[in-house]
Amino acid sequence: MADLAGPRLYGCYKCQNHVCCHDDIVSKAFQASRGRAFLFSHATNVVVGPKEDRHLITGLHTVADVHCCDCGEVLGWKYVKAYEELQKYKEGKFVLEKFKIVKINW
Repeated sequence: MADLAGPRLYGCYKCQNHVCCHDDIVSKAFQASRGRAFLFSHATNVVVGPKEDRHLITGLHTVADVHCCDCGEVLGWKYVKAYEELQKYKEGKFVLEKFKIVKINW
């Protein structure tokens, strides 16, 4: 039988606005300042804030905070630039903190 369920989605924990798809997870092995985080190849319904350089666990990166477009909650950040060659795969991807997103349509 065909799977009648739609895609597994994640939403903002405050307003349940859809922000990403489970299929877009690149890695679940990320760490944010307040716990685990997921690296996603894409995010939707988010606003990307101004760029800034931050020293993260894996070195210096240019990042921008990512906010829910409905309620404005900061959900994580987007990697804009990685300065170390081994970290370049992160560029253009989104880190969303696990406690800031909820499962929708599972």
